[in-house]
Amino acid sequence: MSKLTPRRITRRELVVDDYHGIKVADPYRWLEDDTCPEVQKWMQEQNGDFEEYISGYAVRGEIKSRLTDLFNYAKSSVPRDVDGTYYTWRNDGLQNQSVLYRADNPKDLGEMVFDPNTLSDDGTMAVMTTAFSPKGKYLAYGLSDSGSDWQIVRILDLQTKEHLPDTLHHIKFTSIEWLPDESGFVYSRFPDPKTSAVLSATALNMMVCLHILGKDQNEDKLLHKDDDHPEWGFYFHADDDKKWAFMDVSYSTLRRNMLFYKPFDKLDTTPWLPIADNFDEGWDVIGVIGDTAYIITQKDAPFCKVMSVKLSENGATDWQTVIPDRGEMLEDVKIVNNQLLCIVLQHATHRLMLHELSGDFVREIQLPAPGSIRGYFGKQKGTEMFVQFSSVLYPDTILRYDFKANKTETVFAPQISFPFGEYETVQKFYTSKDGTKVPMFVTHRKGIAKDASHPTLLYGYGGYNINMVPGFAPAILGWLEKGGIYAVACLRGGAEYGEQWHRAGMLESKQNTFDDFIAAAEYLVDEKYTTKSKIGIYGRSNGGLLTGACVVQRPDLFGAVAVGVPVLDMLRYHLFTAGRYWVGEYGYSEDPNQFDFLYKYSPLHNVKMNTVYPPTLILTADTDDRVVPSQARKFAATMQAADGGENPIYIRIEKSAGHGMGKPTTKVIEEWTDLFTFLLANL
Repeated sequence: MSKLTPRRITRRELVVDDYHGIKVADPYRWLEDDTCPEVQKWMQEQNGDFEEYISGYAVRGEIKSRLTDLFNYAKSSVPRDVDGTYYTWRNDGLQNQSVLYRADNPKDLGEMVFDPNTLSDDGTMAVMTTAFSPKGKYLAYGLSDSGSDWQIVRILDLQTKEHLPDTLHHIKFTSIEWLPDESGFVYSRFPDPKTSAVLSATALNMMVCLHILGKDQNEDKLLHKDDDHPEWGFYFHADDDKKWAFMDVSYSTLRRNMLFYKPFDKLDTTPWLPIADNFDEGWDVIGVIGDTAYIITQKDAPFCKVMSVKLSENGATDWQTVIPDRGEMLEDVKIVNNQLLCIVLQHATHRLMLHELSGDFVREIQLPAPGSIRGYFGKQKGTEMFVQFSSVLYPDTILRYDFKANKTETVFAPQISFPFGEYETVQKFYTSKDGTKVPMFVTHRKGIAKDASHPTLLYGYGGYNINMVPGFAPAILGWLEKGGIYAVACLRGGAEYGEQWHRAGMLESKQNTFDDFIAAAEYLVDEKYTTKSKIGIYGRSNGGLLTGACVVQRPDLFGAVAVGVPVLDMLRYHLFTAGRYWVGEYGYSEDPNQFDFLYKYSPLHNVKMNTVYPPTLILTADTDDRVVPSQARKFAATMQAADGGENPIYIRIEKSAGHGMGKPTTKVIEEWTDLFTFLLANL
């Protein structure tokens, strides 16, 4: 039995907005101001309530101890060949941040180059964006503090292991492209805000600049901006030979962008030439051979295709289809060994296909099991490739593929004390509300009885073209060995089955995502894996929107609900930080037609008074500037005030963790500990 929650009542104000003639109350608007002392006090009180509740369960200490053991294994990134030296990010187990090493052999650990753990006592300084200079003299990297999207770019001299004095500010969502002579690099930045440090402030007027090493950032040369379109973002990159420069232009997270190019050696003397000059489709440069650019696009190809085009200073000509749309999602393509390496998605698992530049199929490169590719690296003219492969029961392993010998070897394999052979992952297909077949991965101990007795954690996302391919997370092992089932539903809104699958879970069709998730829970009950009172659901970010919507639509279906770093106020989300980029995915309350469907499902606005809600834990972070924590705060206050039962409804507000990128290992373990404790206490 769960303990009763204290009925903390949050102060309400009379705030009413008029949306196209419809009056909408927003009584907790004051919780949007993260700088307000009363909001700070509210967060302290709410955290105190949750800590008092969760610390009462003795199993919490046991769970934390076991998760610490499960996280304590060596981990490695994909090796990156920089002028003949292999660089990898390694973690010996419980380090808060991974450490940069280099070696002459990709199987070796080698010498330590840079340890980000020395930058902060609590591990909250994390390296995000990285770019090695062409000859391996420097590493430029973006440093995030407390999980912020904002980064400070620093430059490390890889020979001396000392930092240059250069420090660049006002940067997020940037690429870093070095000049061929390593004298500087091109990057994107925003103007100096020169305003208050309000967490929820948005960023406009992105610029592309050239930084020369040793110069002050104020001396950087402006290469591009567009005052007429302050909401547009500009992302600069180049081909391997630094012959051609490219600029992607986007205004949202949708896979639709404009694409321009020019000679790299004429960055500030010639205009940008168009490859695609509208936002109708998505266009991404795979690579360039000579003057032929290879591009992946969804133009007339819902599952994507590869095209080639000739570049010159007079314009792009001679478009050719190299690999046509073949009805399976072409997720990514890269030129390695002067061949096209294609990651194909087949029923939500990855396959690795090799084609000639002509498009002719060469072979499939076999992967160890049904699973996912989480990272890979290979040079355009190289003869080897490294792949990071993972599945629910297959820890992230680094494979090396030799193109000449057509052989694959393991260069790094984690060692974890867990009986993987006693468990299995099976793929099931279930039917959603409208008859659509939806895939789901279900992981459990082999030979379990279907007697509706098993606590089940159902996870989902369903948005932004993000696919729920099976991947490894050490915390899930802790859930499984407690007798739990772990299920991941591949909902509409992702791109598991192309752009049509994505569009079927966005804008006015977003309800399909929720229906798919609800149907997944009902399937698990009908198949007697579990019962309603033993199903816990969890999602983060857009997945937090998912579980937030599902708990208010079907409070009878779940035994416990976790709503992580969520988007919940669908009428105001676009007003804060990166929210404006999501309008193409969700819609815009200022549009009367889009307001109707947003208001209909917005979790914040569909909490009903005197309803018995299941045990609910809302997780956010005080420094989250991706999905601002005010949405979670307002939802928690609303749920606590409306609930007509006695189930626990809490908010857990992490300190200095942001949206989750670069979160230190200690905080990751603590969050999973509290989540599992809450779920097991209530399931």
